[in-house]
Amino acid sequence: MSISLRPGGRARRSAFGRARGREPDRSRPRSGVGARWILRRIALGVVVVWGCSVLIFFALHALPSDPAQAILGKQATPQALAHLRSFLGLDRPVISQYLSWLGNLLQGHLGRSYATQQPVTVELMPALEDSLCLLAATAAISIPLAILLGALTALRRDGVLDRGSLFVSLLLTAVPEFVIGIVLVIVFATVVWRVLPAVALLPAHADPFSHPRQLALPVLTLVLAVVPYLYRLVRGTMIDVLESEYVTMARLKGLSEWTVVMRHALPNALIPVTQASAIIMSYLLGGIVVVEYVFGYPGIGTLLTQAISSRDIPTIEVVSIVLTAGVVLFNLTADVLTVLLTPKLRTGGQA
Repeated sequence: MSISLRPGGRARRSAFGRARGREPDRSRPRSGVGARWILRRIALGVVVVWGCSVLIFFALHALPSDPAQAILGKQATPQALAHLRSFLGLDRPVISQYLSWLGNLLQGHLGRSYATQQPVTVELMPALEDSLCLLAATAAISIPLAILLGALTALRRDGVLDRGSLFVSLLLTAVPEFVIGIVLVIVFATVVWRVLPAVALLPAHADPFSHPRQLALPVLTLVLAVVPYLYRLVRGTMIDVLESEYVTMARLKGLSEWTVVMRHALPNALIPVTQASAIIMSYLLGGIVVVEYVFGYPGIGTLLTQAISSRDIPTIEVVSIVLTAGVVLFNLTADVLTVLLTPKLRTGGQA
């Protein structure tokens, strides 16, 4: 009898415990949820990069061009072309070529350039370092500048500075990067003033930061291209935050305007700016291709344009994968920072 009552007693005690609210509180932070969410995002990013690699590889091999003909020239004999295609593996099925290329890529073998007959990494790494320096300099200037300008214009809404900044930002948004670069060359390097070099040629294996004059015009072009968008976002977010109830309550408590802005308004306004900064950095990865071509900057954009002109398929594939991985990485970083900056998302472990 005692055995038969024990399960019932346990059930009654369990029901009593639930009635008194002893169930686990699902609103409390759950250990490991943030790590699982990050791992899930990383896995999705890997899938995106893999899908882009499939599209890039098959699209390049579907083009009506013959890399062997581009390497040997128009005077090459059919026997030489057939031998080179066999040596490069171009006579195999496309799926077999892709699987071989993907396996080598996962092992760190990026292939050999058709144009220079050197490993792709020989040209990729210096160009990637130069482009990262260009991106770092642009981000270090544009993001703080946009935050400062957006906060100031939001605090002095509809003033002279606000109206003038909006007009200039809308004007710059409508102008492509290469037009901004050409105008800067005309103003600062050729016709008006000759204070900066028109082309950003760097010595081989040189640190770009050790040549600030060559770096000035490309960085200024990218800054003028991205600051208008980010500045308007900061301005709009700050205006919404400054009109919120908790900011009004903070002012009613007698806090100074500086304390209200720095402690209550600006931290909440930076949450959407974090996401926008990732979009800006992803945009810069594409924008540097044009800007580097305009100024002759020896970065990954110049390497990509040279590979396209010479039909250097291995280099095009690797550079495209690097750009794709960079976009995925920037967006993943922005998502993680957004969760860390948002208490509701951080404590709930949701994205």
